[in-house]
Amino acid sequence: MNQIWLIRHGATAGNLQRRYIGRTDEPLCSLGEQQALQLRGIISAECLFVSPMLRARQTAALVFPTMAYSVVQDLRETDFGIFEGKTAAEMENDPQYRLWVEGGCRGDIPEGEGAADCKRRCLNAFCRALASVPAEQSAAFVFHGGGIMAVLEALGRPKRDYYGWHIENGKYITGWYDGKNILTDEIGGQSTNGQSPTRSESV
Repeated sequence: MNQIWLIRHGATAGNLQRRYIGRTDEPLCSLGEQQALQLRGIISAECLFVSPMLRARQTAALVFPTMAYSVVQDLRETDFGIFEGKTAAEMENDPQYRLWVEGGCRGDIPEGEGAADCKRRCLNAFCRALASVPAEQSAAFVFHGGGIMAVLEALGRPKRDYYGWHIENGKYITGWYDGKNILTDEIGGQSTNGQSPTRSESV
């Protein structure tokens, strides 16, 4: 079994303003840097995979300052197309945005990426990276909220829907990969059983 850490990057200015930040390559803001630094020493892994986005790479460098990592291009965030960089309030009268929201944000985004395509991309990239991790070694992934939800919707146990796996910036979900599923121990940095996670609790 492999211990897995799924880490959402620290906050950016756009995150704090609740903007749709996908392809926009924003750096961490000061809060995001603090969030990442708070994880240093908590998480230990032997393999590290990171989204190419600047915010993810900066987070990885702060959490694991001496560790080399592999950039995984397809772990990047969703391309929000015409919604990119805008807030929900700014688009409340936009019929294309309203149609997308009323569909549960699951449809295609004009000039952007559809939810199904993004989920498939992130899940496939995660599985390819995980396949390169030797048996019994731990692996950490630093990427984005949507990608983490996509991976765990497919592989996470206990079973939850996509939005049930949401975590905030600078938080993580950890568990054990048994070759088929990820048996989660901690969600959002909080143990699912009120205790520190151990391997025996996952088996």
